[in-house]
Amino acid sequence: MRKFYTLWVSLAALLLMGGCGARPYVQTSPATIILKSPKLKFADSGYIRSNENLVALELFSAGQAVAKIEVENLICVEGEGCMRKSAFNADYLSIHYPDTLLENILRSQPIYDGQNLVRYDDGFEQNIVNDAVDIRYRIRPGTIYFKDQKNSVLIKIKKEKE
Repeated sequence: MRKFYTLWVSLAALLLMGGCGARPYVQTSPATIILKSPKLKFADSGYIRSNENLVALELFSAGQAVAKIEVENLICVEGEGCMRKSAFNADYLSIHYPDTLLENILRSQPIYDGQNLVRYDDGFEQNIVNDAVDIRYRIRPGTIYFKDQKNSVLIKIKKEKE
């Protein structure tokens, strides 16, 4: 009986300490964030939080949390639920964007499979123009800048010094 009790307590402790809890973020960056699209309008402070599998954008206004967007297999918008990445793009950004666009921007990675990528010592730039988009995307130390003139989308993130 004592063996069963010890096993049960050990299993319960293991689950409480790690198995079912929230996954910790490996990196947290405070930032000034501007999001503008036909459906999104935000300009204030926030955090970009990430681990290997997840990147989250937490938005604050006047010091109060107002929204959270988590990107993993799906994109989850606090208060609105989770949706496929293509559905998020169609609803919030542009139907013409690849599924990986938001995650790549938040992780400061090239978009559109590196199309028109120009690398610099301190970052990179991409300019992508076709019938559906007119994108200028720049990554510099502490700054993420994405602007699509055809679809009226602007994502500008200025990371604060930590």
